[in-house]
Amino acid sequence: MPTVKCCEGLCSAPSPNPDFPVASRDAPFAYTSLDTFELPKGADRHYVQQYADMYYLRLVQLKPVVEKIAAEEWNDYTVGGEKARQVDRVLDVRQGELCWVVGTVYMEMPLKPKVLDDISKEHWISAPPPREKYISPDVKREIMLEDESGRLRMTGRCLEETMLVTGAIIAAIGTETSDGVFDVLEIKVADLPRQPERWELEDGAAAVSGKIGNRKDHKGSKIALVSGLQISGSHSDALQLDLLAEALTGDLGNSNFQADIAKVSRLIIAGDSLANACPIPSREELVATKKGNGGKYGYDSATYNASPTDNLDAFLDSILPTIAITLLPGQTDPANVQIPQQSMHPALFPKARLYAKSPTQQEGVDEVPSTFDAVTNPWEGEVEGWRFLGNGGQPVSDVFKYVESDDRLDMMESMLRWRCNAPTAPDTLWCYPFQDDDPLLIRDCPHVYFAVGQDRSRAEV
Repeated sequence: MPTVKCCEGLCSAPSPNPDFPVASRDAPFAYTSLDTFELPKGADRHYVQQYADMYYLRLVQLKPVVEKIAAEEWNDYTVGGEKARQVDRVLDVRQGELCWVVGTVYMEMPLKPKVLDDISKEHWISAPPPREKYISPDVKREIMLEDESGRLRMTGRCLEETMLVTGAIIAAIGTETSDGVFDVLEIKVADLPRQPERWELEDGAAAVSGKIGNRKDHKGSKIALVSGLQISGSHSDALQLDLLAEALTGDLGNSNFQADIAKVSRLIIAGDSLANACPIPSREELVATKKGNGGKYGYDSATYNASPTDNLDAFLDSILPTIAITLLPGQTDPANVQIPQQSMHPALFPKARLYAKSPTQQEGVDEVPSTFDAVTNPWEGEVEGWRFLGNGGQPVSDVFKYVESDDRLDMMESMLRWRCNAPTAPDTLWCYPFQDDDPLLIRDCPHVYFAVGQDRSRAEV
């Protein structure tokens, strides 16, 4: 946003020089949005399958990678003259034998929510307040390693020094004690996946071989990232939205600020664009409302407020002729609550959707480039050849509850090294019950990785 220093030029005396600098904006970047997190449509989307298959899929797909890393590191690992060997299952671990095994971390924590707790809430007037952390100073957490054969309780100093959460795939080396606990000496994770070459998504094998065609490189170009607009439909929304729109379109600030903002060719709105909905009424309030309302299906037009979505649509419409926009849903937005959240319905944006790609557009047919893209959360795409991966912050906020650390960037780095966008799903983070594949796995290391909705803004290279 412009500062007082940026606006000093607006209060200066008229300049005798008739030539004023004019900032020009580059053409929109090359942009490709991937459908990595799009769910099946219509009748193909099912919720009857078990969530246990997700953990099995995650273990099956990451186990070979973790095994390879562990084997290279522990090939000659010896303690007291005994050489470590690999066991295939956690139940194959033998007491007093130095070995290593690959499995899924499961953490039993005293304050972690349970299904039975949710059922018991129905018998109380109000639910207990949400917990900031699942860690309790009074009760020690239990860390276990599990696979398709069973679970193995773990202990060891390295477990306390390493960031771990439920759902992470690790290799652990150690020995089983007399009480049946696996004393861990060291652990390994999948680590960062391969990072694609620039333009690899568009050029395919040509990018890997280095035969990339000549392209116009927008040096100094920028991407703007915002979140948490929290549009409520009140009059106070107008001021902040107008200031943001005028800043992005170059109507604010002096010539230096305008020249800098002209380098922004895409805006990513990463969730929580709309404010929290009003509280869900109780059963008694709902029954009373239905009795007093003669509308069809209980609909009462007097209680419906379209101002939040109207204000958001007007804000997008004011920017889209100038800047391309990628819109992610968030926790407070009108989208499915479970991860991955699907894109917000285009009917919510009657003005902005005119800038979106036509659903009837055929591949290979040249049309006017679309500048509005409503995408999923998480989202993966390519901007100017660079791979982007980001989310609305729910996975990071859930990982935060498992660990003592408050370093959100460290959590994001750990998620990249675990190769999983949402490791705690489906245990404590709602998600779709995938059966045949787990798209939440990170198969390519992004050039830019972002998560919003955190306590403060930080960045690291």
